[in-house]
Amino acid sequence: MPVFTYRGTNRAGATVSGEMAAPNKNELSMMLRRQQITPTKMSEKGKEFNLPTFGGGVTAKDLAIFTRQFSVMIDAGLPLVQCLEILASQQENPTFQKVLVGTRGAVEGGSTLSAAMRGYPKVFDPLYVNMVEAGETGGILDTILQRLATYIEKNVKLQRAVKSAMVYPIGVLSVAGGVIVLLLWKVVPIFATLFLGLGVDLPLPTKIVIALSNFIGSIFGFMILVTAVGAFFGVKAWYGTPQGRYFLDALLLKLPLMGVLLRKIGVARFTRTLGTLISSGVPILEGLDITARTAGNAVIEKALLSVRKSLEEGKTLTEPLKESNVFPGMVTQMIGVGEQTGAMDTMLQKIADFYEEEVDAAVKDLLTALEPIMIVVLGGVVGGVVISMYLPLFSLIGKLSK
Repeated sequence: MPVFTYRGTNRAGATVSGEMAAPNKNELSMMLRRQQITPTKMSEKGKEFNLPTFGGGVTAKDLAIFTRQFSVMIDAGLPLVQCLEILASQQENPTFQKVLVGTRGAVEGGSTLSAAMRGYPKVFDPLYVNMVEAGETGGILDTILQRLATYIEKNVKLQRAVKSAMVYPIGVLSVAGGVIVLLLWKVVPIFATLFLGLGVDLPLPTKIVIALSNFIGSIFGFMILVTAVGAFFGVKAWYGTPQGRYFLDALLLKLPLMGVLLRKIGVARFTRTLGTLISSGVPILEGLDITARTAGNAVIEKALLSVRKSLEEGKTLTEPLKESNVFPGMVTQMIGVGEQTGAMDTMLQKIADFYEEEVDAAVKDLLTALEPIMIVVLGGVVGGVVISMYLPLFSLIGKLSK
C-alpha cells in the first residue's frame, strides 16, 4: 500500500501535516476527514517532485458552467455516471477533463460523488464538496447544484468587481511610473549635457530634476530598484505567514476608500456563502467553519471562528458578531431578526444581495474619485519634469533677444 504525505487544516484552523498509508488519494481524503482534517495537499511519497504543469487551471467560470450543466442533467433524470461521462467528453479544459474522468472512475468504483470530489481539493473546495454531500444525503442534488452554480456566478461577479477596482489604478500608476523613470534616465541627461555646454545658470526645479536623474542613473538607483523588488517578494512571503496575513489584511480594511470596499466585499461573501450552506442543509457550525476558510480576509476569518466558538458555548449568532466589531450594525440586526424568525438563510441571502449592489456602487464611486486625482497628480509630475527642462531654455532665449 502506498504511503502519502499530506497537509491540511483541523477544525481549529491550525495547519497539520504528516504521513499515512492509503490505497489512493480518495481513500486518504476520507480517512483524514474522519479525523476532522481538511486536506489541502496530498502527494505519494517518493513522487513529490513530478514536473509541474503550466496553465490550464480550472477557473471559477469553468466550474460554474459545469455545475449548471450538471444540475440540468440530474434534473432530467440521467444517471450520475453518464452525466459525468458526457460532461468530461465535452470539456475543453484538459485539466478539468482529467478531474471529471477521475471523479467518474471513483463513482463507478462505488464511491459517493462528494467523496470522489474530495480527491481534487484544488478544483472542488470544501464548500462545494459539503454542499454536494448535503444534496446526496437529502436527495436534492439537482437543487443543490443549481444553488452552487448561482453562488459561483455571484462570486465571480464579486471577483470581477475587485479586479476592476484594482487593475485600473495599478495599471495607470505602473505606466506613468515607467514613463517618469524613462524621462529621468534617458531624456533628462541629454538636456543636462546641453545646459552644461551652454553654461546656463540652472533654476532650482531644473537642478532637482537633474539630481534625481543622476541618482537613478547611478549605482544607488540600481540598488534602490533591487531593494524595492526584494521588499516586494519579502512582503509577499510575510503575507504567507498567519501573522503577516492578519496584519496586512487588517491594514487594508483601514484604508480610506479601499478599506470600505473590501469590508463590503467581505460581508457579501460571508453572507452569501453561509446562506447558501444553511439553505442546503449543512449544519451551521460546519457552515461557519467553511465560510471562515473561504472568507478571503484573515480579520473576517478570525471573527467567524470566534463566532463559531461562541455558538458551541451556547450563545446566539448575533452576540459574537457584535463583539467582533468587524460587521456593520445593520448586518448583525438583520441576522438577529433571521434567528428569531427561523429564516436565517433567507435573511443572509437578502443581506448578500444588498451588499453586492453596494459593492457595484462603491467600485463606480472609487473609480470616479480616483480618475481625476490620478490625472492631476500624474500630469503635474510629468509636466513638472518637462517644464523644469525648458526653464533654462526660456532664460537663454531671453538673454539672446536682449
